[in-house]
Amino acid sequence: MFRIYHNPRCGTSRQALETLQATGRPVEVIEYLRNPPPREVLRELIRAAGLTVREALRPKEPVYASLGLADTALTDEQLLDAIERHPILLNRPFVVTDKGARLCRPLEKIRDVL
Repeated sequence: MFRIYHNPRCGTSRQALETLQATGRPVEVIEYLRNPPPREVLRELIRAAGLTVREALRPKEPVYASLGLADTALTDEQLLDAIERHPILLNRPFVVTDKGARLCRPLEKIRDVL
């Protein structure tokens, strides 16, 4: 089964979901803004994708600037706190398959896990 951490308002996320559905395999869709993953799931998802917590953030979100998240002195724990309070900060889409996890931005990265 494939899993996608999805934001239906995001074009890249919608395209990733369509790509997964086109394979004919079952897809678990997690709308992470409605059902944010627990901290440990976030931490493991980010690690499995080969990213740092900072790399998993969306710096273009207004809340990123308002919280001062560009401060490089912030720890991973502080950044995870921010994601937990404001799930919109998590970049998307994250896709998990039996081949691993990837942040599929740009969309072409989805090929790595298909």
